[in-house]
Amino acid sequence: MSISGVHHLQLAFRAGSAQAMQHFYGDLLGLGELPPDRAQPGARLRFAAGGQRIDLVAVAQWQSLPSASHLAFEVQDLPALRQRLQAAQWPLVENQGLTGFSRFYLKDPAGNQLEFLEAESVT
Repeated sequence: MSISGVHHLQLAFRAGSAQAMQHFYGDLLGLGELPPDRAQPGARLRFAAGGQRIDLVAVAQWQSLPSASHLAFEVQDLPALRQRLQAAQWPLVENQGLTGFSRFYLKDPAGNQLEFLEAESVT
């Protein structure tokens, strides 16, 4: 037996805020939205992040995760993403450095903690 990778990650959001989640993950982050699951139409939003999938599920009794829990995105051209999010007036948290990486954090519209990082080029 071996584990070959991560199939998907699922995050919750407050029911009624699907449009804000679609705008954030699709428009601001630039992730491609996937067709809905035929077995559960309307039950979740689905986005592709490279070879992985992020499922966002609406829940009536939503509460944010502890701040230590988060999803980390590996990004190409982190400065461009930082600029796009700042232009949209999204509050970023610049954090202590991680050796070999540039990074920042923010919370999505549901309050889920997200980390964005890019390996520093070695020249």
